[in-house]
Amino acid sequence: MKSHLIASAVVLAIACGAGVAQASESPNLNVPKDQWMSIAQISDKFKTEGYDVRQVKIEKGVYEVYALDKDGKRIEALVHPATGEIIGSEMDDDD
Repeated sequence: MKSHLIASAVVLAIACGAGVAQASESPNLNVPKDQWMSIAQISDKFKTEGYDVRQVKIEKGVYEVYALDKDGKRIEALVHPATGEIIGSEMDDDD
């Protein structure tokens, strides 16, 4: 009986630890609008990083940036509204 309790406690501890680790890696997207970077600031940030920005729009609480990289490949980046960090992206591999 005691060994079952110990095994259960270990499994629970591992599961909780994994949940905490995953939660700490996810960016907080619940940011008040007055703390957001402007569309112009997001666009300028990407331009200084070498992207040819085609469009920036707000979608589901994040910025979506459509641009071409230095090799001319299309990218779609999901960008944190307050920090301007890329939190997800897709590249077009069609040639």
